[in-house]
Amino acid sequence: MSGHTIVIGVGNALRGDDAAGVEVVERLRDRVPPGVVVAACDEEPSRLIEAWAGADAVVLVDTVASGARVGTLHRFDAGETPIPARVLRSSTHAIGLAETIELARALGKLPPRVVVYGIEGASFAAGAPLTPAVEESVGRLVETILGDLEEVACTSAP
Repeated sequence: MSGHTIVIGVGNALRGDDAAGVEVVERLRDRVPPGVVVAACDEEPSRLIEAWAGADAVVLVDTVASGARVGTLHRFDAGETPIPARVLRSSTHAIGLAETIELARALGKLPPRVVVYGIEGASFAAGAPLTPAVEESVGRLVETILGDLEEVACTSAP
């Protein structure tokens, strides 16, 4: 599909707070405007380059471990400038989201508009649930992204 917006949640649903990105997209699945694709990426983030091929805009959601307060929401506009790899250190991936974005930029495969949301996590243990602070942030971020998607739809309308 070409010329669309895609929201991708990155993470592992079986590793505690690392499931935050996947949980966000699950909650968005039936609420996004027409023409918006919602997907989960529970594999290596490098697979994202294929997932967003042809998209005009991408919203990425992942769990981060920057040392900020658990549940803190981070937002980066990665379409024009690199995002700090130290913030998007990935807890369970061999190649992180920041590195994937920069690889795509170098290859000329980064969509024109890329917004990255990170939710500060605390527990990445196998089988653990989301921590309460992350669970609360997931709910807030769903509403924020819905607002972002409405704005994108308004600015791209003829």
